[in-house]
Amino acid sequence: MRLILLGPPGSGKGTQAQRLVHRYGIVQLSTGEMLRAAVAAETPVGLKAKDLMANGQLVPDEIVVGIISDRIDQPDAAKGFVLDGFPRTVPQAEALDELLKKKHLRLDAVVELRVNESALLQRVETRVAEMRARGEEVRVDDTPEVLTKRLAAYRSQTEPLIHYYSERRKLATVDGMMSIEQVTREVNRILSAVGALEPKAAPARKAKGAARKSAKPAARLAAKPAKKARKVAKTASKGGKKAGRKAAAAVKGRGAGKARKAAKRAVPKAAKKVTKKRAKR
Repeated sequence: MRLILLGPPGSGKGTQAQRLVHRYGIVQLSTGEMLRAAVAAETPVGLKAKDLMANGQLVPDEIVVGIISDRIDQPDAAKGFVLDGFPRTVPQAEALDELLKKKHLRLDAVVELRVNESALLQRVETRVAEMRARGEEVRVDDTPEVLTKRLAAYRSQTEPLIHYYSERRKLATVDGMMSIEQVTREVNRILSAVGALEPKAAPARKAKGAARKSAKPAARLAAKPAKKARKVAKTASKGGKKAGRKAAAAVKGRGAGKARKAAKRAVPKAAKKVTKKRAKR
């Protein structure tokens, strides 16, 4: 499973990404975390990013894509990944497409969590007011003013991705204003529809029942020759007890095929005995 979650700040991308990680065993790819991990591990790409970050420069797209490339090659990403916060621009999306193509991987879906921006701002204002009323410290980046700027940046930089992925028939939109559980159900429904989820294995009881049903016709077909052989053996036994016993023994011990042969041999012998008896009379 390989997918991208799109949506403005506060739309719930992080929450849904974590749910997908826990349910399906995939990894969440956050560019910020990956950059810090690459720098700490001192990978070639991480060292380049470290120098740029130390000088206060933005990390170029090719370096970010290189870090993503290294990350999805790791064993824990074998089942798939969910990208949260990347790509942010159309050039990044194009670079990601090229990367996946080189690795012979396919992007399953891009899920957009669409929300009402005014409702998001109201949520933040309410949360900040409640925190201040309790005497709690409010984070600098968690204010209506900062959120307004981030929403504007999303509209100008990231919203074009909606058109980009829609043209490629990868986009699915979910109402992000629903409850968390409802959004999760809708995301799972979309992933199932596009074939990103593995089909569930049939329960053991149902599988056994199906096996029994398929075995019954075969058993009936196998029993028919044996029944026919028994009838022939029974007929033969009327003409000669010894021949009949041989046929019956063949039915029990040597199988239907041998039983038929024994019964066929038994019939002429029994007929001869009957002829002899009539001649004596």
